Amino acid sequence: MIGHLRGAILEKTPNRIVIEAGGVGYEVLIPISTYTALPNEGAPAALRVFTHVREDTLALFGFATPEEKNVFERLISVSGIGPKLALQVLSGLPTADLVAAIRGGDVARLVRIPGVGKKTAERIVLELKEKMTGVEAGAHGAPPPGTDPGLSGMENDILSALQNLGCSRAAAEDAVRKVKERGAPDNFEPFFRQALALVR
Repeated sequence: MIGHLRGAILEKTPNRIVIEAGGVGYEVLIPISTYTALPNEGAPAALRVFTHVREDTLALFGFATPEEKNVFERLISVSGIGPKLALQVLSGLPTADLVAAIRGGDVARLVRIPGVGKKTAERIVLELKEKMTGVEAGAHGAPPPGTDPGLSGMENDILSALQNLGCSRAAAEDAVRKVKERGAPDNFEPFFRQALALVR
């Protein structure tokens, strides 16, 4: 099993990176908080990795902090939650806020994450509320096809991240436009969080 990767970032998008280690390029799926914590393409980076193996699949999920990986592993222990949904949950809220919502039994906040229905949110709280004791969340956090030339690189990345969470392109574009009209933050994560709140 691969538990850690260190190397140069060959490609980086809001939901995945390709990292070269020992001459091999590993495709790793990541949450938004890890995306914002990683340096730009070409720079060295290190990731904690969860290796997911099934009969027909081998997928790597990467995290910038041990806390993110810890929360991810607890999420996939919940019945009905696979690695991809767990990654969406981690992308839907900053890790510290997610831990607080689960500890506090805040089902309403969890339901606002795209892809999480009421039953799933209730199951997360039921199965993880007591298990989150002691989990401290760390403080993180050329245009590809389908990008909008009228948007900056960061804005196109936000558009892509929203669509990866299940938002329609039209809803994602509308949310990005509204955040820009209000005076968009300069950093990816706060901009993304504001846009995500508008498409919920």
